[in-house]
Amino acid sequence: MAMELIIYVLFLSFLFEYIDSSLGMGYGTTLTPVLLLIGYSPLQVVPAILLSQFIAGITVEFFHHRFENVNFSLNSKHLKIALILSILGIIGTFIGVMVVIGIPSWILKVYIGTLVFLTGIVVLITRNKRFKFSWIKITFLALIASFNKGVSGGGYGPIVTSGQILSGIKEKNSIGITAFSEGIICLAGVLIYMSIKNTIDWSLAPSLIIGATLSVPLSAFTVKVISSEKLRKIVGIMTIALGLLTILKFV
Repeated sequence: MAMELIIYVLFLSFLFEYIDSSLGMGYGTTLTPVLLLIGYSPLQVVPAILLSQFIAGITVEFFHHRFENVNFSLNSKHLKIALILSILGIIGTFIGVMVVIGIPSWILKVYIGTLVFLTGIVVLITRNKRFKFSWIKITFLALIASFNKGVSGGGYGPIVTSGQILSGIKEKNSIGITAFSEGIICLAGVLIYMSIKNTIDWSLAPSLIIGATLSVPLSAFTVKVISSEKLRKIVGIMTIALGLLTILKFV
């Protein structure tokens, strides 16, 4: 890539990963269509995004745990939720990768956008309500959101973060748990794509990895200092916006 394009991609990766790690959503969902508009193909973009988000997602967990946004000590509830989301998410990602090969991409994008949009509406409508925790809800979230991730490289964070809130998990905890599970699922997605196509675009991936990783400390600190009430409103609004953006680009 030309140096100007490298810097541009690095900046975009930094910006969208900062938003993602601060709110639990936004990296793949927003960066994928931007890179497609620049001229990259889906098979260039999706594996590179998954790889960069795996590295950034694992890195940000150190800072989320250190800033006490989430507790990932052994036998903690948060770690158990993250592991369940990760394990079931790998299954959903595999299904998504298999499905994307045979279905027109615009149909999948409209489906993901509609699901994300409606979830954001529910988060805002119920912003003053607290829900009872449910493992069944967590299981359902893991499969649906990871399917989205395997299909498009995005659509995971909005569903899992807002879905956890609707399942009784606190806002800051939800963001940290999402980053952990999404990192593991992204690794699974990379391995699946490589087993099928045996390639990653190394002209694109390094810029995405560097930009995303540099944003990690700032985003974890942002979660620490923002109140839970504000986070819930922001998560709801961001979820709706991402859903609409996805729908409008492919309708």
